[in-house]
Amino acid sequence: MGQEESHSEEMDLQQIQDLCIIFMKECPSGALHLHEFKRIFGVQSSSAEESLYIETIFRSFDTNRDNTLDFLEYIAALHLILRGNIEDRLKWSFKMYDKDGNGKLDRQEVKRIIRILYKIKLQTSEVNMTPSEICDRIFELVDQNKDGQITLSEFMEGAQKDEWVMNLLKLDVNATGWVIQNSGKFP
Repeated sequence: MGQEESHSEEMDLQQIQDLCIIFMKECPSGALHLHEFKRIFGVQSSSAEESLYIETIFRSFDTNRDNTLDFLEYIAALHLILRGNIEDRLKWSFKMYDKDGNGKLDRQEVKRIIRILYKIKLQTSEVNMTPSEICDRIFELVDQNKDGQITLSEFMEGAQKDEWVMNLLKLDVNATGWVIQNSGKFP
């Protein structure tokens, strides 16, 4: 009983096992394609922002770049989203921001994710800034050497120094709650 209460926002092992069974039923070939990933997580094509966000998530977990998630990539994704520590989640977030994969974030990459987050989450929050202003503030707080690019170490340090930055950089749109809510919709 105590364990259940303390992990009310975390998925328990049984729920994760259930998601693995769903993967095997939905993807007997062992490959999960983007459209199946969207269906499993209840993303409707009517929401361009949610669709773009889930595509970015999908691509970040497709480590071998074959446009599918195999079982191991799927399990790694579930583990990171549902049980990963803050350092691992920040590294994953950096990867999501780093669209060109060069190991540095420029303003366009940061602004791209902020725009998506703004439409999904920030518009309804108490943030009274535009996506461009948010991006400028992130660079002001995180880009230590002021070279116009954010490295992984700057990203990690900046996120851990400032709670506002942490909340934006860790890309937390309540993924655990979203997975738990949508896991009941699976066949």
